[in-house]
Amino acid sequence: MLIDTHCHIHDLDTFKFALSRQPVSQKFLKKNPDFPHELADFDPDKILARAVKNGVEQVICVGTSHQDSLRARDFAAKHPGTVFWSYGIHPDEAESDEASDALFSSEFANETPVAIGEVGLDYRAGAPRPGVTARAAQIKLFEAMLDLAIKHDLPLIFHVRDAFDDFFAILNNFKDVTGVVHSFSDTPANLKKSLGRGFYIGVNGLATFADIPLPPTDRLLLETDAPFLTPKPFRGTINEAARIKDICAYISRVKGVSEQEMAQTTTENAKKLFRLQHPIV
Repeated sequence: MLIDTHCHIHDLDTFKFALSRQPVSQKFLKKNPDFPHELADFDPDKILARAVKNGVEQVICVGTSHQDSLRARDFAAKHPGTVFWSYGIHPDEAESDEASDALFSSEFANETPVAIGEVGLDYRAGAPRPGVTARAAQIKLFEAMLDLAIKHDLPLIFHVRDAFDDFFAILNNFKDVTGVVHSFSDTPANLKKSLGRGFYIGVNGLATFADIPLPPTDRLLLETDAPFLTPKPFRGTINEAARIKDICAYISRVKGVSEQEMAQTTTENAKKLFRLQHPIV
């Protein structure tokens, strides 16, 4: 069994954006003419069906804004036991109307998410809203999201880029939070600090083509971040949840363990952190 612990397959607009930025390589299509490559191929139900066919029994659809989180909620409601969802407002949205305190309500009280995320800090160069004001807004939003996680006793899905100093400093004021650092691509020192906080580490297709430090297997979660970060050998195509099996195969080789062992351990990790139930047969 495999679990994709971080994807955006509930949102067709995200796949439309991915296709606009990187159409599927014509060279690849000549060799694989039936490979998904048109927007119609990326209907959320079709993506989920291909994932299940490839051994992915559960996925977590991750929210990036208030409205996007509710779309994830609604998609999960259609596929109970197979699709789960998280509620989060991405740091890129820190100065948007959706980041107002009025939205941090109990709107999901009857359909609880498995996590709060993806939330955090993103100070990368060229970010949508660079500058001191954006930094302050991101910190305010992140603290509100941490409060929300604590209030509802939920783990967090952290998005952190070029901001680990502030990330760790803020967490000093929020004791006993649990979560996963999504798509970790920073230094070995910050990996060690993240592990020291008790966090899991999300590993995706980035590991197949970039030199990034990997956590021990017992703290590793597999994710795709679909439609982004397509793993080798599928670079040049749009990523989807079915590619978890390829990420698992790659990490297994690097770690020197069987794919079965990697799948079992990472599935157990995901179930423990997100308190996932068994799929409904």
